[in-house]
Amino acid sequence: ALADLVAGVAKIAADRDLTISVIAHAGDGNTHPLIVYNPADPEMTARAEKAFGDIMDLAVSLGGTITGEHGVGRLKKPWLAGQLGPEAMELNRRIKAALDPDGILNPGALI
Repeated sequence: ALADLVAGVAKIAADRDLTISVIAHAGDGNTHPLIVYNPADPEMTARAEKAFGDIMDLAVSLGGTITGEHGVGRLKKPWLAGQLGPEAMELNRRIKAALDPDGILNPGALI
């Protein structure tokens, strides 16, 4: 699956006209795609954001996950439900509500 991911990222890079490198811990399949773009260029930034979503979708479609060693931050949060499913997402929401009923701890985060 690692070779499929690298090939898929290369296709995404070509389709989105971006440079994307895949840095990895090849032994455990943990990858860190690096999208190179100019944040001062709105059009390029939009392509980079779409490429990021494409990469998340690709990883899940290959049986992988959207995160490995660093957790899910706000950037990857939109793809978490597709990976975990509605039951796990509801459990996350219930845990968050129990620990932070007023929503003041790390607003916008799952936990």
